[in-house]
Amino acid sequence: MEWLKIFFLGIIQGITEFLPISSSGHLVIFQRLFGISSNQLTINVFLHIGTVIPVIIIFWNDIRDILLFKKEKRRLTWLIIFGIIPTGLIGLYFKDFFEGLFTSVRNVGFMLLITGLLLLLSEKISRVRFNIDKMKGYNAVIVGIAQGLAVIPGISRSGSTIAASLLQGLDRESAARYSFLISLPVILGAGLVELKDLTLSSMEGLSWSMLITGMLAAAISGYFAIKYLIHILKKGSLVIFTYYCWGLGFLIILLAGLL
Repeated sequence: MEWLKIFFLGIIQGITEFLPISSSGHLVIFQRLFGISSNQLTINVFLHIGTVIPVIIIFWNDIRDILLFKKEKRRLTWLIIFGIIPTGLIGLYFKDFFEGLFTSVRNVGFMLLITGLLLLLSEKISRVRFNIDKMKGYNAVIVGIAQGLAVIPGISRSGSTIAASLLQGLDRESAARYSFLISLPVILGAGLVELKDLTLSSMEGLSWSMLITGMLAAAISGYFAIKYLIHILKKGSLVIFTYYCWGLGFLIILLAGLL
């Protein structure tokens, strides 16, 4: 039974990490429903590792050139650095406050309503003015702040960063590409921070096969989620995710006492 729960959490993590519907919000909800409390940290570490894998696979050419600090990608490298600095500062100085928000499922519902609103606004009022090659440092900082605020459960990381990009005038394909590239160091950083707190007792009741299964489930579902979101941004509308966030948010608010 525990194996199935972790497998399902992996699928949920992979899908919701990259679709703009809040992975932290969904994990809070499903961990409550599954009665998982003692092993949350260990499970989250492995699920975070899983979601790093598809980003590396899909954006490998960009990542390789950035790591090699190739001349043609140096501007993109600096944009990513500008973006992750405010994210890191928000996580560092407001970590305890935001972690406190995880205790209230009702708060997750309200934050999902905000995520839905951001997505709706990004579709209705954004106008394309530039691509990633014309992006400025201050544009990256604003996206980084949006990513930092996604520490709040119910605020989607991908949703907030893509919305912040679109509302500033970045084209849709560039918004997706930049969102996923600045997610990589953040997801890795979150995993490393959690990793240092792991103990033997936190592994109690878990096996390596369970954790690796969850990690692979997150990686595979995350791969398809990224591909699907890129397709939606090219061909469709994010408003479908607005309706999902609002529907789930209102449902959580109504049923919060039972979760």
